[in-house]
Amino acid sequence: MTETQPHKARQLLARARPAMPAVAIVLLLLAAWLAWSGWRQIEDEHRRTGLQQARDATVEAVGRALKSEQDRMAARLESPQVRQPLLDGRLEAAAAALAHEWPGLEEAAVYPPALESVYAGLPAGSFGRAAVLEAAMIEDRAVDWVIREDDALRLAVAMPVRDARNALAGVAFARLPLARVEAAFQAADIDGERMYLAVRQGGVTLLERGSAQYAGAAERLAAPVPGTGLRIAAAMPHPVAAPFGLSGPATVGAALALLLLAYLCWRVLPSLGRAAADAGDDAPTLSEAVALARTQPVPSANASEVKDVPQSQPARIDRSIFRAYDIRGVVGETLDAGVAALIGQAIGSLMHEQDLTDIVIGRDGRLSGPDLVAGLIEGLRRAGRNVIDIGMVPTPVAYFGAYHLRTGCCVSLTGSHNPPDYNGFKIVVGGETLSGDAIVDLHSRISEGRLYAAPAPGGLQQRDIAQDYVERIASDVQTERPLKVVVDAGNGVAGEIGPRVLEAIGAEVVPLYCEIDGTFPNHHPDPSEPHNLEDLARMVAQLDADLGIAFDGDGDRLGVVTRDGENIYPDRLLMLFAADVLERNPGAVILYDVKSTGRLPGHILRHGGSPLMWKTGHSLIKAKMRETEAELAGEMSGHFFFAERWYGFDDGIYAAARLLEILAAQPEAPSAVLAALPAGVSTPEIKVPAPGGDPHAFVERFQAAARFDGARLSTIDGLRADWPDGWGLVRASNTTPVLVLRFDADDEAALDRIREAFRAELLAVEPELALPF
Repeated sequence: MTETQPHKARQLLARARPAMPAVAIVLLLLAAWLAWSGWRQIEDEHRRTGLQQARDATVEAVGRALKSEQDRMAARLESPQVRQPLLDGRLEAAAAALAHEWPGLEEAAVYPPALESVYAGLPAGSFGRAAVLEAAMIEDRAVDWVIREDDALRLAVAMPVRDARNALAGVAFARLPLARVEAAFQAADIDGERMYLAVRQGGVTLLERGSAQYAGAAERLAAPVPGTGLRIAAAMPHPVAAPFGLSGPATVGAALALLLLAYLCWRVLPSLGRAAADAGDDAPTLSEAVALARTQPVPSANASEVKDVPQSQPARIDRSIFRAYDIRGVVGETLDAGVAALIGQAIGSLMHEQDLTDIVIGRDGRLSGPDLVAGLIEGLRRAGRNVIDIGMVPTPVAYFGAYHLRTGCCVSLTGSHNPPDYNGFKIVVGGETLSGDAIVDLHSRISEGRLYAAPAPGGLQQRDIAQDYVERIASDVQTERPLKVVVDAGNGVAGEIGPRVLEAIGAEVVPLYCEIDGTFPNHHPDPSEPHNLEDLARMVAQLDADLGIAFDGDGDRLGVVTRDGENIYPDRLLMLFAADVLERNPGAVILYDVKSTGRLPGHILRHGGSPLMWKTGHSLIKAKMRETEAELAGEMSGHFFFAERWYGFDDGIYAAARLLEILAAQPEAPSAVLAALPAGVSTPEIKVPAPGGDPHAFVERFQAAARFDGARLSTIDGLRADWPDGWGLVRASNTTPVLVLRFDADDEAALDRIREAFRAELLAVEPELALPF
């Protein structure tokens, strides 16, 4: 040791002594925060476990109550007092015997299989009664539903009745008060201020308890009552944020470790420092001090300069990428990582204003995805949001993640069906898909500098929820017999998980172009264009498959071709879905867009539903579904939205699963079932470049000038003219600078007449318009 080294040691230790208590205090504060957070997590998990136990107990209790009524009916139908009148065809006498000494029974009846008297009483009577009777005969078992009669909810139990030859002789019906279900429900032990519990059937809440502010999130913890159409939904406040992703016990353990470290800094290290100091000389001599001064380097200005943390530089944002339904642009021209970061910070600022902290992020298979996701995550974290990155997944899996991970917020980075050099953002905040003014507001935030910058960046974690998505669908949807299907993903992101889902529900899947490739080497991933389905149709015929399924680039749209090569347009698929949903939800609202066939509303009415036409656009449809509490919606582009048994977002993969479930339950071949749907003649979507690149301006002029004699006009979205034998439509695309046209009629003659009428009116407004018909 040189003569100056002892003094250096003493000097350093002297400087360190005051810092050690300060470090200990910081560690104590951090330990206290972790301990408090860990305790809150443990308390939250305990409360959540209690809620789940209450839900499961309610499921069991309600199930027992319903089964006891089914068992009572089954036993009475087998009794001689009821059985003999049934065999003699004396249904009124059988109903009287069925009702004898049945506690709480309000009404009993036995109907012939045709149910003439029930349907004759509609619509003044109950759609629910007709539905439960039909369900019992179709499913050939006891069925219990909650129906509304006499302005009150009632429990309806129905069971098919067979004669001595095992032929269907009728269907028995019993109506009871909801008291037993209510008693089972009210017995659940929940914290009414911090929990919510409900009995739901379809999209209707029948009974509820607790804090209604959590009702919107209750489907996340919903559990079905086995063998019934009921489910018990549950919710509680959003889970407490986990510091550094640690569990409650791990957080408490980390707090204890920090307490130990604080003790070391406060007591042990200073004593060691004093011992080290005592081992040296007491103080430097004059020569030591001079030598020490000479040996100390003079600090340079650069060495002591504290540099500012780099700040994000303003980026030019092209207003045109902010569309009606989402944000979409060309990578390298209007979209890059810097733009993605600003968009992420704008989304995070909106979340901050709504006190939302966590958000799920997913991306499709485009080559630009990783860089843009990195920018998006940077911007979200800059706004203090906690990001859950679920990787490369279809858009509906990102939507599912917002429910499954209980965030209520998600962004899917996708160019959907656009060319490979496009990419974009589909955004959900607080359970609502952003569109229209909300999308414009994101641009305004960026251009006006209204971006929230958090004092500390948000967290980031990676999660894989693909298997959770598969299991959630397979737990609810299963096919009664295996169907052989060819799946064409167009090299889009649905190519991996789409076949997995269909295999999980019992289908035999042959993949076609399911390798994820962001260059889309085989064909454009857009099933709404018939030529993109040609390879799929050939493969279905070659393999003698039951059906061909096509997904778009991000998996939220569905296309279908039959064994005969017929392209089943989505508006006809919606007829099939509507009939299925209305069997369980009589009177439900079914939503469809302005491009759908004119035969659809009549089909919905005939099946006891309420048809409603609305604007095209996935975000606009979802908003209208929430407003009207619709159970089902569909667009001509292939978006399908199931609120019954699902979450109400557009999901091509789930729609494919529901389609196979319906087709597999029919004795006929899928091609025959689909061919039986009402059909006429129609065109696919016809896209015409808009004059001046502004389709909205042209449509406004067209609406003002066009005249169609004898037609009923609708301006919900563009201009649609309906005649008794067909219709035509001109609307502005909200995603590309084109006009979208479609024509539909009962026969070719009517189709030609309507096309010519539109052609004349279009050319009268813009003589240079290039029409392909």
